[in-house]
Amino acid sequence: MSEELELLKYPVGRYQRPHAYTPELLREWISILEALPSWLDAVIENLDEQQLQAPYRPDGWTVNQTIHHLADSHMNAYIRIKLALTEDNPTVKPYEEALWAELPDSRVVPVNVSITLLHALHRRWVALLRHMSAEDWERTYYHPESKRDFPIWEVVALYAWHSRHHMEHVRGLRERMNW
Repeated sequence: MSEELELLKYPVGRYQRPHAYTPELLREWISILEALPSWLDAVIENLDEQQLQAPYRPDGWTVNQTIHHLADSHMNAYIRIKLALTEDNPTVKPYEEALWAELPDSRVVPVNVSITLLHALHRRWVALLRHMSAEDWERTYYHPESKRDFPIWEVVALYAWHSRHHMEHVRGLRERMNW
């Protein structure tokens, strides 16, 4: 893959799985989750329908699809964390995110619907995370595609990265197109 395409695909770099966490890292990751909906409000401000239908890179998702994907993905993550908190290492259901992005709702529903959903979802998610005990952070779920257990703290790290990753797709496109 060319260096330019790599940068378009991974504007904040590829995800690097942390080996451990600290209270400071948890606060940072939670702050990113808390900020994402407002970041999205700002980054799509004054974009028209044609701009919302532009892909962030060649053969990439459109701005609309990217934001709807954030809502789909983060709903799944929130539910998986709740399952991990209430069950003993539950097995979660994988889903085909690329196929979800092609479903009609990701193409025809206004993007502000998913941003509104993310505002509500992230408010609940952040409240949950900020009230977890030290033991809760170590609770896990099993992901059958990865064939391993995921502790909640690692899921939060991943979704903090995921938030920045996709927000930067949209922000970067806007900057490159001078919108």
